[in-house]
Amino acid sequence: MTRFDTLYKSTIARIFHEGEEVFSDRTGLSTKALPGLTFEIDPAAGFPLLTLRKIPIQLFCSEVVWMITGEKKLDFIRQFTKIWDDFAEEDGTMETAYGYRWRQHFGRDQLLDLVEHLRTEPTSRQGVVIMWDPASDGLMAPKKKNVPCPFCWTTNIIGNKLNLHLIIRSNDMMLGNPHDTAGFALLQAMLAQELGVGVGKMTISISHAHIYESHYDQLLELLERDDHVHDEILCRLPACAFQRALEADTTLVNELSSMFREQYHPAAPVKKMQIAL
Repeated sequence: MTRFDTLYKSTIARIFHEGEEVFSDRTGLSTKALPGLTFEIDPAAGFPLLTLRKIPIQLFCSEVVWMITGEKKLDFIRQFTKIWDDFAEEDGTMETAYGYRWRQHFGRDQLLDLVEHLRTEPTSRQGVVIMWDPASDGLMAPKKKNVPCPFCWTTNIIGNKLNLHLIIRSNDMMLGNPHDTAGFALLQAMLAQELGVGVGKMTISISHAHIYESHYDQLLELLERDDHVHDEILCRLPACAFQRALEADTTLVNELSSMFREQYHPAAPVKKMQIAL
């Protein structure tokens, strides 16, 4: 197993064995849940792409590029996946799209401002990017199809390495977490390359880490996979990856996907898991 496989496996085991039983009014399903879960990853030593089961590589690669474009229209991402269609409005847009909120929703371009800020002031501790809009998300606001689960991330440069801290209010640990982890690790690598620094620590903090009862069988199967062997995966980005993503370069998605796919030899798939909407 890779470093991330070992970390992930111990994390889901802890949630399953130590978590409280919590019924979700929204989904109508019970979960095992833990509050305030935090884990640390060193992506430079091993990219956190789960190999205990197959993760759709093109999906998270295309999402990161789409997010960097800042679009809320689904036209770009639909070339690679239809996974966001269930959350789209009738006009084919998502007001809560992470990249749109990074770059347009709050009246400023948080993403490009972050890059310029760290370029000119690399010791800054103010590299904060948010996706949560307190004017319209959560609390007593009208229900909507989607609200951000990862709602904030911060970056800083220490020892000439870019660190990223992702904060997630709610995380489906079987389906969402491996995908979110790989996606934000790729974003971290692209930002580090753009800034000309190394990739540092990635920290993920989850307010409500849970496993749905409908995924218990698949979880137990993963916990039994003790003999899976896999080399560490390394993220070797093509040149100018961040700038190409800004230009919505579809060939970049293919190059990123190929780079990971050449190193990726996951264990057998588990029974298909349904997203709890």
